[in-house]
Amino acid sequence: MMSDPRNVAHNKKVTQEKHHKHAEAASAAKPRVRGEKEKEPGASAQETPGAEQGPSDHEKSVAILSKLKEMEFHSRGNIEMLAQLTLTIEEELKQGEFSEPIGAVYSAQDTFHSKITALIETYEAKCEQLKGPA
Repeated sequence: MMSDPRNVAHNKKVTQEKHHKHAEAASAAKPRVRGEKEKEPGASAQETPGAEQGPSDHEKSVAILSKLKEMEFHSRGNIEMLAQLTLTIEEELKQGEFSEPIGAVYSAQDTFHSKITALIETYEAKCEQLKGPA
């Protein structure tokens, strides 16, 4: 009994596609040697390193800005916590000898918060510059 030629052709095509996908996966899993360039179909030979560096600098700067904002967020939380601790130490526990030291820490944290907020504003402007025209 003979099989239908359409089924044979379909099975052959499926087998070839599986083999092709397996070969692609194997080549993708192969570690690249340092200095070896990855070949991409349609990649322009006229790409300049400067054009590639711009978005990278912008992305790195945005990541730094995000970390600065996270620090500012925690700083605000520290100020709130220090205010609560000050009230507890002075009002509830009546430990006045710690009022001045905790006030100094509060002041230092407030100074840090003011400076990091100013830095974030300046750094945001730099990120916008690196972003360039949209």
